[in-house]
Amino acid sequence: MIKKITNPYITSPRRGYNCFGCSPTNEKGLQLKFELDGEEVIAKWNPQRWTEGFRNVLHGGIQAALLDELCSWVVQTLCKTVGVTTSMEISYRKAVLLSDGEITLRARLIEQTSRMAIVEGKLLSSDGTVCATSKCRFFLFPLEKAMTEFDYPGVDAFFEEG
Repeated sequence: MIKKITNPYITSPRRGYNCFGCSPTNEKGLQLKFELDGEEVIAKWNPQRWTEGFRNVLHGGIQAALLDELCSWVVQTLCKTVGVTTSMEISYRKAVLLSDGEITLRARLIEQTSRMAIVEGKLLSSDGTVCATSKCRFFLFPLEKAMTEFDYPGVDAFFEEG
């Protein structure tokens, strides 16, 4: 069952939320929205011309940013804290053509300890072909620090009731 993930930072009392990956008001950002599909966080996204590398090909740096952002939402919703990316391995398998339209991003938690998480991500073309894969390692902050220093609202804030 797919469950919508709410972006609680939109209504955060702190000013200045402008995340390149997920802020809906960052005009130059990716403006990603997320859902939970079982144990995977997913997002769908339409590449625009400004994300182009070679003609009609989604820039590899944008692909990396999409996967890194997606994996960070796995940390927030499944690890129930925030973290920072300490390393990212990415494998580009097939060109992502802008003209093919909407892509799907999927990520899942592979391993978690008290201070570290490993998350794997996939970028799929509109026909379901895996075009890129990633493995992100995150340093996890203790929940209290996540809440006081990084405005983490707690895992319940990401899911609507009902």
